[in-house]
Amino acid sequence: MTAKVTVEDVERVAELAHLELKPDETTRMLTDLNAILDYVAELNELSTAGVEPLAQVSELGDFVCEPRLDALEPSLPRAVVMAEAPETDGVFFKVPKVIERQ
Repeated sequence: MTAKVTVEDVERVAELAHLELKPDETTRMLTDLNAILDYVAELNELSTAGVEPLAQVSELGDFVCEPRLDALEPSLPRAVVMAEAPETDGVFFKVPKVIERQ
């Protein structure tokens, strides 16, 4: 199968994700992403005719997992939660600014 992801694609995704990739990391990422796409293409060639759709992909045997019912419960008191935070103003969590674009 021919390469689907280009170096330019990897560099653009890294830019969007605010990642600084070294040249060897870009090459490795290009190889890995194309290997993943090749494997998915290989899986797409398999016939799934007659295969029952699953809600659970792992083997559970006779165990049936029932979904948990939603139950309304009181939340934790603000003072308890804020006491566990690394930085707070008493009302809100303080977090470092992460959205900066030069």
